[in-house]
Amino acid sequence: MRARGAEGLAGRSSALVWAVNLAAAALVLLWTIPTLGLLVSSFRDRDQIITSGWWRAAFSATATDFVRAGTAADQNREGDVFVISGNVLPPKAELKSWGVSSKAPAAYAPGETADLKDGQRLTVAENGDYRLTSPTAFTEGRGMRIFVTTVAPPRLTTENYARVITAEGIGRAFLNTMTVTIPATVIPILIAAFAAYALAWMRFPGRALLVAVIVGLLVVPLQLALIPLLKLHNQIGLNQSYLGIWLAHTGFGLPLAIYLLRNYMVGLPREVIESARVDGATEFQIFRRIVLPLSFPALASFAIFQFLWVWNDLLVATVFLGNSTDTQVMTGALRALLGSRGGDWEILAASAFVSIAVPLFVFFALQKYLVRGLLAGSVKGG
Repeated sequence: MRARGAEGLAGRSSALVWAVNLAAAALVLLWTIPTLGLLVSSFRDRDQIITSGWWRAAFSATATDFVRAGTAADQNREGDVFVISGNVLPPKAELKSWGVSSKAPAAYAPGETADLKDGQRLTVAENGDYRLTSPTAFTEGRGMRIFVTTVAPPRLTTENYARVITAEGIGRAFLNTMTVTIPATVIPILIAAFAAYALAWMRFPGRALLVAVIVGLLVVPLQLALIPLLKLHNQIGLNQSYLGIWLAHTGFGLPLAIYLLRNYMVGLPREVIESARVDGATEFQIFRRIVLPLSFPALASFAIFQFLWVWNDLLVATVFLGNSTDTQVMTGALRALLGSRGGDWEILAASAFVSIAVPLFVFFALQKYLVRGLLAGSVKGG
C-alpha cells in the first residue's frame, strides 16, 4: 500500500512539474512572439507594414494602389496621335495586373490595352511603362488614375533605425535619461539597504508596524501622489530639476526596495550576525562587512527593476522635468518623433528597440542574481 501511495504521489508530482513547465513555456511564447513581431517590423518600411503582417516579411507582398498618369502638360505628339507616357511601378516591384476603375482594379493583364472614352487607349507593359494615346489633344489638368496590383519582393531596411538615431535631440535625450536613471537607481538602494537591515536585525518599538506600512505602500498607485508631490516641489523650488525627479523616483521605489531587501536579510544566517556582535562589531560594521556583501543578489535584482522602471518612465519625467529639450528624456523624445497621431508604425517599432538597448544590457549583466533575489525569504535560511 505504501509503495502504491508513493507511486501515486510521484505520478502527481511529475504531472505538476509538466504543468508548471507548460505554463512557463506558454508565458515565454506570449512575451516572445509580440517582441519578435516588433523586431521584424522595425526593419520593414511603411508600405510593407500597412499591406501585410510581420509574419509575411520573408515572402513577397501583394498590394493594390493607384498611380496618376501625366497631365496635358506632359503630352507629346507622335504623328496623328497625342501620347502621355510614364511608369507605374515602385522600385523592385513586379506588375501583376492593372485597371482603370476602382471597381475593377485588376481587369487587365500586363501588356493588354484598354479602350477608353473619346478614342483614347491605354497600354501598361510588364515593366510598368504605360502609354496613353488619344486622337485629339489632352486637355485635362489632372491625370487619370491607373490602378496597379504589384508584387514586391521581401525587403529589410535599416532606414528606420537611422531616422531614429540621427533625429535631432536624441543624443541629448540619451544623456538626460542616463542622468536621471543612474542616481534614481543608486539612491533608493542606499537608503533601502540601511532601512532593511534595521527592520531585519535591530530591535526597536514599532518595527512590525513599519513593516506593515511598507507592505501597504506597495499597492498605492504612484499617480495618487503626483499632484501633491508636484505642489511640494514647486513650493521648495525643486520643480523641473534633476534633484526633484531623483527624489520622486526614490520615494516611489523605496517600498519595494525595503521589502525585497528586508526579506533577503532576514534569511541570512543568524549565527554569523550574533558571532560578529559577540566579537564586538558595531551595527554599522556588521552591515557593511557582512550583511551588505551577502545581500548582493537582492541588491542586483532590485537594481534591475528600478533601472528598467526609471529608464522606460514617461509620466514621472513629464511631470517633474517637463518637455524642454534641455531636460527631455528618451521616452519623451521618441514620443515627439512619432508625432501627435502616432501613425508611423515603423518608427515606433525601431524606437522601441533603440530605447531598450541599455536596459537589455543591464538585465543580461545582472540576470544571474535576479532569481536569487526574488526568491529571497521564500525558504527559511535561503
